[in-house]
Amino acid sequence: LTWPCSLFQVVHAHKPHFMALHCQEFGGKNYEASMSHVDKFVKELLSSDAMKDYNRARVYLDENYKSQEHFTALGSFYFLHESLKNIYQFDFKAKKYKKVTGKEIYSDTLESTPMLEKEKFPQDYFPECKWSRKGFIRTRWCITDCAFDLVNIHLFHDASNLIAWETSPSVYSGIRHKALGYVLDRIIDQRFEKVSYFVFGDFNFRLDAKAVVETLCAKATMQTIRAADTNEVVKLIFRESDNDRKVMLQLEKKLFDYFNQDVFRDNNGTALLEFDRELSVFKDRLYELDISFPPSYPYSEDSSQGKQYMNTRCPAWCDRILMSHSAKELILKSENDEKIVIYDHIGPNVCMGDHKPVFLSFRIAAGAGKPIANVHKCCVVQ
Repeated sequence: LTWPCSLFQVVHAHKPHFMALHCQEFGGKNYEASMSHVDKFVKELLSSDAMKDYNRARVYLDENYKSQEHFTALGSFYFLHESLKNIYQFDFKAKKYKKVTGKEIYSDTLESTPMLEKEKFPQDYFPECKWSRKGFIRTRWCITDCAFDLVNIHLFHDASNLIAWETSPSVYSGIRHKALGYVLDRIIDQRFEKVSYFVFGDFNFRLDAKAVVETLCAKATMQTIRAADTNEVVKLIFRESDNDRKVMLQLEKKLFDYFNQDVFRDNNGTALLEFDRELSVFKDRLYELDISFPPSYPYSEDSSQGKQYMNTRCPAWCDRILMSHSAKELILKSENDEKIVIYDHIGPNVCMGDHKPVFLSFRIAAGAGKPIANVHKCCVVQ
């Protein structure tokens, strides 16, 4: 129950009027066995005392794990505070906004609801992985004449540390670049009016592995270990040149064992931000606030090790909240020095699973979307 408790603490601290929660790999890796826990989690969120002032909700859960063709394991939750008046959600089929009332849960096959767009990435985007669950869900909202899209996204991971290390940027980085470009093109295509958008979820962005290893092990010598039968590289060992040839880093397909984890935690790991390069390709299309929290992945799943990273991957900022440049303009600028916009992670000291969730808290300036809305009559429901 650590997860909901940590979430409710953030809700209590920031008291949002509109709250969007995007989950990926919902139900964990073993869907068949864990779907009962999903129902319990959803009930907990909807009926918790911490959420009692949210009298309207929309929950979209892709639970149709038997459909390899469509299953994304994404879960999108939206909660509306009772004080929030006149909030509308877009019907993509009817191409008009509908007033949001009550609490509704949509699960199993989301293909039939017109209130969202859901897509799984084409198979050829990630040929190595036969049934990837990666994809996105998009919803569109209108609050006080301000229209925006919220996109829940899950991009491809790094299958092997050894392959990621070979080139800079890595082959996996290229696959994510292609998939994110596909999503951005999709949400600004000609079918619907263009609005501001926020894209958030697990982008699986990784640090440039080659550059990180070369920096961390600048004075080390590398030993290559190959499989006897295939001659394939199975392990790299980096040792200090002196100091009794102490092992600094061991690298395998699913092992990234660096001797000093503090480098990823000290000052929130900001020394490593220079190697976080995957977003730079999209700087003309996407904006992100400054990161001031440690890498969000891969944390130990041992409940007593809330701050410990696993030695499986190089820690990285996989989980992000990105936005269009027009969305950046919607966020209310601080009028005095109080912190109105906060971009941070949840549960820094407790186990939240292998990813730490991140959150963005902000206020939308009153009438921020009005110039557009007045021209297009954004929220006139026909």
